[in-house]
Amino acid sequence: MPDRPRRPRLLRTLLAALVTFAVAVPVSGAARPAAVPAPAPTPLGPLRDASPAALEERYAVSRQDIRAAGRMAAGHGDLKRAASLRAMAGPGRQFLSFDGRDGGRSVEVTGALSSARRIAVLVPGAGVGLDAYGRLRRGATALREELGEGAAVVVWLGYRSPATVSPAALTTGRADEAAPGLRALVDGLRAARPAARISLLCHSYGSVICARSAPGTAADSLVLYGSPGVGVEDARSLRTRARVWAGRGGGDWIARVPHVRVRVPFVATVGFGTDPVAEEFGAEVFDAGDGGHSDYLLPGSRSMTNLARIAAGAEPSGASR
Repeated sequence: MPDRPRRPRLLRTLLAALVTFAVAVPVSGAARPAAVPAPAPTPLGPLRDASPAALEERYAVSRQDIRAAGRMAAGHGDLKRAASLRAMAGPGRQFLSFDGRDGGRSVEVTGALSSARRIAVLVPGAGVGLDAYGRLRRGATALREELGEGAAVVVWLGYRSPATVSPAALTTGRADEAAPGLRALVDGLRAARPAARISLLCHSYGSVICARSAPGTAADSLVLYGSPGVGVEDARSLRTRARVWAGRGGGDWIARVPHVRVRVPFVATVGFGTDPVAEEFGAEVFDAGDGGHSDYLLPGSRSMTNLARIAAGAEPSGASR
């Protein structure tokens, strides 16, 4: 008998084994990161006014909250977190919101949101947090430069990102919790800049969050890159009017993740289903170059060029249906 008919069952077995191993990891090892205390943030209403004065007021409040969290982290003895927060509170940084509790949440803007005609919202994946924020911000800055004048990039770190290798990174649980916050941000951006083009650029596990927030989204485009799958079988199931794009770098290890969904007894449904770049998913596929999983926002890369073109409303090179 040929091996091909056995492959789906083999993939399911491998995925179930991975989950079983991950669940067996001692809970104490998974619980370490959220131990840094932080004060409650200053209450801020929903974003509705993108005038320069209103935005500067929000930025100033968030800067004060970041500094307060930094002082508490230093007092707790976490010098790495304190240093990260000092950098985030530096001159010229623009945060629409910040909450240092439970691992941290933040929404940062690069560029002039008050006059932006094109807004790209970066939704990061697993393994990103306040202590590993620099690379994400560098990518946002590079994307803003690629987009040029009249554009703003919003970095949405609005959820407790799972560890890259963890049970949480294999299920939709964190994405289900995060999706309402992402939807609220996009609704606020649409209310504040009604004529702007808004794109969700969703990396890795972030694509699962974007999928959960997709029905009825106010975004114009939904871009899934480096995605393990999004928890639905095809783009039609996203129930969105946004244009759906997908891309994956030639050197991205995520291509080797089994694209299945399996119900593991007493645990959850694990895996995320159809590969978004597969023809049967139905997204428009763009050329993401030859980079690896963390290389999509590298300056000068094919992926960066095409992500910027999509965010600007232009056709990317190498696109296909």
